[in-house]
Amino acid sequence: MRIRTGIWIDHRRAIVVSITDKGEEMGMVISKVERQLRRTGEAPFKGHFDARKVPASDSRQRAFTTHLNVYYDSVIACIRDAESILIFGPGEAKGELKDRLEKNHLGDRIVGVETVDKMTDRQIGAKVRQYFPK
Repeated sequence: MRIRTGIWIDHRRAIVVSITDKGEEMGMVISKVERQLRRTGEAPFKGHFDARKVPASDSRQRAFTTHLNVYYDSVIACIRDAESILIFGPGEAKGELKDRLEKNHLGDRIVGVETVDKMTDRQIGAKVRQYFPK
């Protein structure tokens, strides 16, 4: 059975549309990534400033990268069986996913990477159907 998959992705969520001989399936992977990591301890302007309560920027970046890696692995698990993969979305996430797929030896399945703006689920499904006609 041929599986052709289109993914609309940003750092918050991925919409995965798979087209098979039996029909179309749509799924979503939600990211737990938080761009601005919160401070621990008391709210700002209360009490004394304690440098140990504010993580260093490099530790914030490491945490952000770790969360993204888990997110991308979840997306890859959803599309591992696809023969053809179209990746599209508004920001950097599509390029990062492409690099991650190539690292996992799935790069030869990528048929396109496109920059698009925010889309509704119906628009995403229509784009994938248009890209992969029957």
